[in-house]
Amino acid sequence: MKEIFIESSLILLVDDDFKNLQLLGKVLKNKGYKTEFATSGNAAIDWLNKKKFSLILLDVTMPEMDGFEVCELIRNGTVNNEVPIIFLSGKTEKADILHGFKIGAQDYITKPFDEEILLARVRTHLLLYYMQKDMEQLVSKRTQELEISQLELKKSVLELEILKDRLIDENQYMQEEIKLNHNFEEIIGESKSLKKTLLSVQQVAKTNSTVLIKGETGTGKELIARSINNLSDRSKQPLIKLNCAALPENLIESELFGHEKGAFTSAINSRKGKFEIANNGTLFLDEIGELPFSLQPKLLRVLQEGEFERIGGNKTIKVDVRLISATNRDLEKMIEEKKFRSDLYYRLNIFPVEIEPLRKRVSDIPLLVNYFVDKHAKKLNKGNLRIQKDQLVVLEKYSWPGNVRELENVIERVIISATGKNLNFDRSFFSKKPQDIALQPLHEMEKMYILKVLKSVNWSISGENGAASILKLHPNTLRSKMEKLGIKKNISFN
Repeated sequence: MKEIFIESSLILLVDDDFKNLQLLGKVLKNKGYKTEFATSGNAAIDWLNKKKFSLILLDVTMPEMDGFEVCELIRNGTVNNEVPIIFLSGKTEKADILHGFKIGAQDYITKPFDEEILLARVRTHLLLYYMQKDMEQLVSKRTQELEISQLELKKSVLELEILKDRLIDENQYMQEEIKLNHNFEEIIGESKSLKKTLLSVQQVAKTNSTVLIKGETGTGKELIARSINNLSDRSKQPLIKLNCAALPENLIESELFGHEKGAFTSAINSRKGKFEIANNGTLFLDEIGELPFSLQPKLLRVLQEGEFERIGGNKTIKVDVRLISATNRDLEKMIEEKKFRSDLYYRLNIFPVEIEPLRKRVSDIPLLVNYFVDKHAKKLNKGNLRIQKDQLVVLEKYSWPGNVRELENVIERVIISATGKNLNFDRSFFSKKPQDIALQPLHEMEKMYILKVLKSVNWSISGENGAASILKLHPNTLRSKMEKLGIKKNISFN
């Protein structure tokens, strides 16, 4: 694909605010793109009937016909119905973003936008669009001009699909999730222990030291990792993430270090691992205690020497990666049990950051409650909701074995069930009485809570309304926890 051809593409800009159109047009024209303006949905449809565009930047909130309606008309029409669509909107609710993808958009960028990110995403989607067109032309040409076998045709299509997948793989972290406006935006609380944790984050962020975040499940370890990255000198690079418990053992090595073509049966092409993708940036390994013992020496080598080989490869690859890891397990006990290497632990634990469980920072609960009520009330269109002081006392007395994540889940369920303006938290929303839970070991409380969620969804693990979604876990992570905790469908509890 020739760069000059990509950068001279014709792009349709749709926004009812003409100043926004002028700003977008200036940014794109500076890169050589051609543009046309439309200040309404109807004007956009008129343009599509007149010219062939390579990309559409489409505002969501417009009078008479909003961006979602325009997108559906394009996808259901016969003219330009394959053109890539990128939504531009001030709407940041997850439901709006998911709806945009569901009706056929390729991307969703929130306002105000970052020029570099916007240009990177425009270029990526133009590349994918032209690659798709090339693939279609190649298939058509070979079908018409050459009498090749069906197997050879499939092979050619597959090779192009692989190239497209590689492009997506190398650009996926440029297409970041909605950015936090502040480094600690979603870390809510004013307790002394939380302030101490955030002070540690500020102290270590500007260094390249390895950080180990310790805390129970649901305390917000990933948010802490994001904050360290946001405050670091590597903040312009995305935070690359891998949950060590979310993948089978035989796939983790490939995810971390990549593989060469033919390294194993399904390795039909070479693939970069997370360390290569994170080069010059930061890699976050969640649930590091679940890393297979056999892979720990290879991870230690990367930390000490900054080099490794892909699976099936002989070439040594050098990387500069800052590692942040997190665990809810007692790694020192695992060392005693010969399940975790002591030399790796000392290399990971150069700068430990600890997050106290929610039951030890009760003063943060009212702030968290107000934050989550506002967040989910807006998402669920429930209007202004209130929590009386006696209900806050109920929440403060509960021991929250699932920590902040459990608190958010409980609040969301209560809001869904609410029929009036006042929110009430009765026993049905909790696993057991607070005083009973506090007397049990952590693994028993976790087991009991997972069982309660599983029963509430009739033991459905995956899907939008499955237990994994409610617990905010990957389905494989939940299955792994169920196996470790001995949770089976025939188990019952009071």
